[in-house]
Amino acid sequence: MFSRKTEGRCGERPFFYAPVVGYHIADGSKLEWEERPPAAEGLEPRLTADVTTAAELKQSRGRIWRYPAGTRGRRHADKAQEEVFVVISGTLTMLLGEPPERVDVGPRSVVAVEPGTPLQARNESDEELVLYIYGAPPEQAGADFFDDVEL
Repeated sequence: MFSRKTEGRCGERPFFYAPVVGYHIADGSKLEWEERPPAAEGLEPRLTADVTTAAELKQSRGRIWRYPAGTRGRRHADKAQEEVFVVISGTLTMLLGEPPERVDVGPRSVVAVEPGTPLQARNESDEELVLYIYGAPPEQAGADFFDDVEL
């Protein structure tokens, strides 16, 4: 930890500056990937890597996801977490709200979903989709799950 004492006057009192710098790196080449069961029969499993542990996240939770062509996650609404979807590569198709509205977003795009909003992440393209998904606060309060829909 770096600390520096700087004296000066702010109003009538001396002040002290003690910066604290802390960081953690989740090296993508060292992350362990695990399979997640497909959301529907006949689909390939998705792969996920835990960033929460690797980066020692304290104020949020995060995972990198790899969706093979034609796969999708479960349709749900998180009760407490704001969920943020960052598209690294590929095209993300989101079903948002009730009734669901389809939204397609490409690389370097971000979708932020408020707690209680029904959502579903899908890869409806012919190429792999890679996403970083994180939620805050880090506590989980459960989610409501909904039937899959076709649009």
